[in-house]
Amino acid sequence: MKKTQTPWRSLVNILLPVLLLALAIGFSYFVVQFPQDKVVERFVSYKKIMQLSRQHIYMVLVSSGLAIATSVPLGIFITRPKYKRIAPKVIDIVNIGQTIPSLAVVALFVGFLGIGARTAIFALWIYSLLPILNNTLAGILEVDPSIIESAKGMGMTPSRILARVELPLALPIIIAGIRTAITINIGSAILAAFIGAGGLGDFIIAGNNVNRWQILVLGASLPAFMAILADHLFTLLEKRISNYYTF
Repeated sequence: MKKTQTPWRSLVNILLPVLLLALAIGFSYFVVQFPQDKVVERFVSYKKIMQLSRQHIYMVLVSSGLAIATSVPLGIFITRPKYKRIAPKVIDIVNIGQTIPSLAVVALFVGFLGIGARTAIFALWIYSLLPILNNTLAGILEVDPSIIESAKGMGMTPSRILARVELPLALPIIIAGIRTAITINIGSAILAAFIGAGGLGDFIIAGNNVNRWQILVLGASLPAFMAILADHLFTLLEKRISNYYTF
């Protein structure tokens, strides 16, 4: 049974993304059209904003996609009865990457992979594994055993139970983990600028170097708007899927 939303909540769900986009575009317009001085004018342009935004989004999407492709299958694997005993060890290994500060993770792999986007994407991938893996485990393990027993009683094979019962019921929790990973990556991708990978962190470095608040705030606010927007959209998706599977 699908739950209906109130008109007010539906309006907020529509207006919030529009408001965030308007704020991002509006502040970008303000900085480009009304720069503090010639220094800001030289550093900031519409072309530069679009270029760094594309780089930032690219790193977030690739690293998050790799994390999903790694963590979800791994989470499924270690929830199978045969392999449940190794789940704590796998979590401990993944936890190592999460406990190290993100800047340290980036710096650690520069020596192996060099500077550039490849190192940034690898570090972001490491940093976003745990939320998705934890939520995949939690989502599948929280499926009511009686539902699984009923599926077995209907003659469903283990693979069919996984595809038709466990994963659909676990999907809202898995998406919550993906939402967490993506919002973390949007913020952490700022650090990619320190190793020459580009992204919106370039504005923060430039603003700090030339001591211009407009450039600094632009570099900090655009990722913040992206993170809030991504969190909002994934929350809506999570609720929609959760409502769909609520009876």
